[in-house]
Amino acid sequence: QVQVVESGGGLVQPGGSLRLSCAASGGVFRVFVMGWYRQAPGKQRELVGVITSGGTTNVPDSVKGRFTISRGNAKNTVDLQMDSLQPEDTAVYYCNLAEYGSYYWGQGTQVIVSS
Repeated sequence: QVQVVESGGGLVQPGGSLRLSCAASGGVFRVFVMGWYRQAPGKQRELVGVITSGGTTNVPDSVKGRFTISRGNAKNTVDLQMDSLQPEDTAVYYCNLAEYGSYYWGQGTQVIVSS
C-alpha cells in the first residue's frame, strides 16, 4: 500500500522560511515524479514544484526564486524549501507521488503566513 506523508508546516511571519518534507513508501520507485501542490481556501489546487526520479526539477514562475524543490536523503523523499514567504502563500500543501499511471496524495500540511 502506497503512503505519502508530509511534515514541516506551521505558522511563520511574512519574509520567513519553512521547509516541508515528504516521504513516500510502498511504491516501486523506479520511474516516478514527486511534486508539491498547494490549495488556498476558495482556490484550486496548484503546482509549486516537481522532481522526477532522474532529478529534473521544475518550479512554476509564480514561486520561482522563492521555492526550491529537492530530493531528500532517500530517493522516495522530497523537500520543499520556501523562502520569503508572504501571506498569499498561506495554504494547505500537499505532496503527490505519480508512478506508472497512478497518483497518490498525502493528507496535506498547513502553512500559515501571518504576523
